[in-house]
Formats: sequence, C-alpha cells, structure tokens
Amino acid sequence: MPYHTLEVYQKAYRAALEVHKLTLSFPQIEQYAMAQQLRSATKSIPVNIAEGMGKQESAADVRKFIRIALGSCDETRVWLEFAKDLGYIEAAVYQTYDEAYREVGRMLRGVLKRYDAK
Repeated sequence: MPYHTLEVYQKAYRAALEVHKLTLSFPQIEQYAMAQQLRSATKSIPVNIAEGMGKQESAADVRKFIRIALGSCDETRVWLEFAKDLGYIEAAVYQTYDEAYREVGRMLRGVLKRYDAK
C-alpha cells in the first residue's frame, strides 16, 4: 500500500505543516531550540511512515519505522506541552494538537498490529 494513501500519513503530514507554521511565532530565542526540535519531531512521523511503507517486503522493517514514528509522536506531545507551559501556545491550541497526535498514535498502533500478525 502506498504511504500517501494511508489516512495516518495524511493526518500526520497535515499536522506537521500546521505545527511548523505555529512554531514560527515562538520567541526568537526558541527558534533554534524548542521550535526546531518540535518541527523535527513532527516531520519525523510522516517521513518514517513513508520509509516503513516503502519496505513492505519486510514486516520487520515496516514495524521498525512505524515504531520510530510512534516515538516521534510521543516526543511531539511532550514538546507541545513544554510550549504550552512556557506560554508559547494557548491551552486550547495545545489541546487541539495533543488530541491530533493522540489520534495519530492510535492509528500507528493499528498499523503495528496489522504488521505484527505478518
């Protein structure tokens, strides 16, 4: 299955674009620290989904990259919490993205389950 047809890829990609734009408003001091880390974590999710799905001849490889994406998903949630607690994003914005990344995480776990059976 091509990665770009997966709903989880599409959601992760759209959310990464949104978070990237959001981080551009962080204070200058954070642009090369927290903002860059957050942008990197969010982009890692769709990139690892794509890489994993490109290696479908090996279920172990798919699982490896989906697990990396899942780790980046959790990392994203932590960086978003830092941004909220430091006052860089409003609580409502945090809630929106935290829920989006919870959903992406659930979907990634579903992909893992499909490939654990193989």
